[in-house]
Amino acid sequence: RHRIAHLEEKLEALEAGCASKERQSNYYLAEGRAIRRVITLFDNVEDLVTENDRRYDLNDDEESNVEQVFRPSSYQDQLQVGYITLTHTLPWFHKKGVEMEYDEYAHMMKTLQQGADSARGDDTSKLKTLVAEWVNREFKPVDPVDPDDKHSCGFINDACGKLLCPAEFDWNNPIVKAGIRDHSEGYIVMDLSFPAFLYDKYQTNPDDLEEGLFKGRILLQGYKAVFTSPSSAKDIEGDGDGVDVIRNNRLAKKSFAGVKVQFALSSVTSWWSIDGDFDYIQFWRTIIDFFEKPPSREAHCRVDKLLEWWTRKVFGRSHHDNISNTAKANMSVNALARQRAQRDDAPFDSP
Repeated sequence: RHRIAHLEEKLEALEAGCASKERQSNYYLAEGRAIRRVITLFDNVEDLVTENDRRYDLNDDEESNVEQVFRPSSYQDQLQVGYITLTHTLPWFHKKGVEMEYDEYAHMMKTLQQGADSARGDDTSKLKTLVAEWVNREFKPVDPVDPDDKHSCGFINDACGKLLCPAEFDWNNPIVKAGIRDHSEGYIVMDLSFPAFLYDKYQTNPDDLEEGLFKGRILLQGYKAVFTSPSSAKDIEGDGDGVDVIRNNRLAKKSFAGVKVQFALSSVTSWWSIDGDFDYIQFWRTIIDFFEKPPSREAHCRVDKLLEWWTRKVFGRSHHDNISNTAKANMSVNALARQRAQRDDAPFDSP
């Protein structure tokens, strides 16, 4: 009987350990879902950590050899920014990673990556349906976009083609339309072109390609569908005062929405980093650089104004500052507080 009791205790301990490990795995999966949305859309978590470790080692080497100069590439800079954003988004990550044994650390990294990729897949699937719905409602194409048939999307579909058309071309020109569809020389669509859906009213000014950029209606709807809710994407007409909370994660979120909408409009049937001549990774980095590396102080101010516009569009108008102090004092919360105070003071004021 003692042996049976001992075996039962060991079984309970094993079950408790499995349950604890399962809870930990679920936690990492849930936390990992934020990675593709606010940290990095394509890079692996391991790559971010490796780049940070590499810089740490190089700093140690430079202390002993002052003549050595380290000039990181643009991609390495983005990895480092990604790692910093990772530690801000998941503040427990660094401390827990240092304290873990290797097997536990490897399991954590693998599970975080699974959560990240799972969220990207869910968002891609969600937007595939929603973007088709928005395009059909706004453009009412003769051949509606079918979310279940990606072969009906892309440049073969007139409405999708209009939105995917590079900013330097006019989709209404039959020569342009035929050239893009036939992949003719001079009409190859690459990641070096901003697609029309990024622009306000899907129209561009050839003399000022920054005008209206990142103000496209479908781009804004895609952002709201993922970061607020699909139902909120129906209302994008709000414009007012709001706190600039977008700034905290501006590079990942804006580029995330742009890349996802581009994919949803395309005829690609599954998620790939390259679609023919269009490199999604480079497209993502181009958007990041637009916001994070403005070439001048004036360009930086324009980026700030654009972010303020996004905040107003996403979060709407706040009327809080328009309410007078008198009106606030008469509202029920403040009125109740006065009434309760008066009741408490009444016994002391009575003769």
